[in-house]
Amino acid sequence: VQLQACGGGLVQAGGSLRLSCAASGRTFSTYTVGWFRQAPGKEREFLARIRSSNGDTYYADSVKGRFTISRDNARNTVYLQMNSLKPEDTAVYYCAADPDRISLRYRYWGQGTQVTVSS
Repeated sequence: VQLQACGGGLVQAGGSLRLSCAASGRTFSTYTVGWFRQAPGKEREFLARIRSSNGDTYYADSVKGRFTISRDNARNTVYLQMNSLKPEDTAVYYCAADPDRISLRYRYWGQGTQVTVSS
């Protein structure tokens, strides 16, 4: 599976962006997909994930209520709608797929897309 994240850019605080994670491979619809971000000098941070089986979603507290993860299996795409953006949301955003059931490490990663939120 190859993942490609896009949709990042420069936005003012309070604005919105929608990130897309497009995947190749017929089995993508069977994978749990997650979004992460990494700001300069900081560790990678989990943001949200969506299961394949029932579309169940889970969010980190830092983005709950502002970000929404969704998927369109017909298009092999997962989205991250980001609203009420803050300067501290500035980071490179990554999508990933297929977490290991025990370690929760994701097997497949996209290349990342830069999100910059100006104050």
